[in-house]
Amino acid sequence: MNTLFNFDKRHGVVIGTDEAGRGPAAGGVFASCVYFPEIKPKLKKELEKLNDSKKLSKKAREELYEIILNNSVNSTVCVEVDEIEKINILNSSLKAMKLACENVIKQAKLRDFLTIIDGNRLIKDYTYPQKFIIKGDGKSASIAGASVLAKVTRDRYMEELDKEFPMYGWAHNAGYLTKEHLDAIDKYGLCKYHRPSFLKKHFEKQLTLF
Repeated sequence: MNTLFNFDKRHGVVIGTDEAGRGPAAGGVFASCVYFPEIKPKLKKELEKLNDSKKLSKKAREELYEIILNNSVNSTVCVEVDEIEKINILNSSLKAMKLACENVIKQAKLRDFLTIIDGNRLIKDYTYPQKFIIKGDGKSASIAGASVLAKVTRDRYMEELDKEFPMYGWAHNAGYLTKEHLDAIDKYGLCKYHRPSFLKKHFEKQLTLF
């Protein structure tokens, strides 16, 4: 954990951003931004398990979520399915990151800082200094914190959508195209939360069977 905070420290004052939900075929894409204004030994101890959210158990993510939420300036933004279909998933992810970062900058009244982004893309139309960090959610405390916030928030959102459309199993597959999810799509069709552009190949494959 000290390694993750040391990484941020080497870059001066940083805010970190990451997304959750680029891959699924249902639901919006989420991005979070995190800024730790004070990094005390107690906080480092509480966040010693912090890592890329995909490498953490659900229980660990939930525990870290509350600590991050209460010890950072943060923002989480969702870009919904209709916009994903209009501007594509990459642009939607970057838009969510941009909005989340701008919210944190405004809240924290930051001036001299660097925005660090998980992945290999810079945020479009963003007027602040920025740098992308490949696999940043395993290197930077602020990016890892954003990864946890985005993942937990999106999982909870998908659990709510699951209550409306339980047949797709979103409470546990989070909208990814598992066999269960694909079988349900074939049986019940698509609903308003699906991303049709993500399912073209599946339907093309189905058509070849007839």
